[in-house]
Amino acid sequence: MSFFELQHKDKNSNARAGIIHTDHGDIATPIFMPVGTQATVKTLDQTDLANLSAQIILSNTYHLHLRPGEDLINNFGGLHKFMNWPKPILTDSGGFQVFSLGLQKNAELDNKKLVSIDEDGVTFRSHIDGSEHRFTAESAIDTQHKLGADIIMAFDECTPDSAEEKYVREAMERTHRWAERSLAEHQKNTSHHGYRQFIFGIIQGSNRKNLREESAKYISSLDFDGIAIGGESIGYNMEATKDILDWVYPLIPENKPHYAMGVGLSPADLLIAIEHGVDMFDCVAPTRLARHGMLFVGPTEDKKLRINITNAKFTKDSAPIDKDCTCSTCKNYSRAYLHHLFNTQELSAMRLASIHNLHFMLDLTRQAREAILEDKFTELLKKWV
Repeated sequence: MSFFELQHKDKNSNARAGIIHTDHGDIATPIFMPVGTQATVKTLDQTDLANLSAQIILSNTYHLHLRPGEDLINNFGGLHKFMNWPKPILTDSGGFQVFSLGLQKNAELDNKKLVSIDEDGVTFRSHIDGSEHRFTAESAIDTQHKLGADIIMAFDECTPDSAEEKYVREAMERTHRWAERSLAEHQKNTSHHGYRQFIFGIIQGSNRKNLREESAKYISSLDFDGIAIGGESIGYNMEATKDILDWVYPLIPENKPHYAMGVGLSPADLLIAIEHGVDMFDCVAPTRLARHGMLFVGPTEDKKLRINITNAKFTKDSAPIDKDCTCSTCKNYSRAYLHHLFNTQELSAMRLASIHNLHFMLDLTRQAREAILEDKFTELLKKWV
């Protein structure tokens, strides 16, 4: 059985429906992946995730390397056993977090450079205590083997959109060399914990069309199991994201899953990505927004797809967050109650809000999949965008 099975392509767009097969279960695509950065989706436990029918979650190599460390998790038999999650897991390579460190200022570390990139890899200082660490293509793969995710990512260098083309090219070409090294290291042992691990390569090139196309061709030429589209723009600037996805779509293999990294700030963003041929996406925004009282609703006529439940106008509102939502929060609690919980800073506010936002995103991708299979995806899209 192949890793990815393409089931149907929408007749009126590039939207696709498929199935990803892993040893921890199948994943019906398109799929939104909740982010469990530190082996936990913030405010939720694995029972909550199971009740939400989450098919796959994402964890973060950089953060888990720092705490509690990949060796400890390896001794538990990998992330699945460590965090008691029986379904598929994806880990990123840590490249984006290291890139983000280079943009940060830390008052305690002002006199120390947080990130230093060379041909072999990246030396960086922990945002927690300033201790020095190093990732190479090989060590990033070794760390992910120990973490034991079903899908792991090649090590890459993410560049700011504002970077000059000369540097973007240098970083892209370095990413390509690291991709080859990541793949070679992975192929030495594709089942560290006794089950198969799959690896995705990452297309870079910032917002330069010529570089994105060059990167798409190069990464696609390598023997990766899936193709990811990374970079600062992806998910952060949806107009740029659409352009980038249009540039690379014709150049990446149809028979491999396409993953747009960091897409999911708004429910509409998922549908836009799906329209442009994306099968997988993740974003911290749904749970981060939820913890601040920003809750998804829709589709709405004004296309404003969220409300701020902390606003005083919801003090006496007996309606659920969204009248059509079937999540356990909407089935059992009113806007007034959620407003009260946030107003009194009760911890349950963040949990109930996170359940709603994740359900909203997961349910929307389920709707998208059904619409694709029926060639009605563009009808669904028009309601939201």
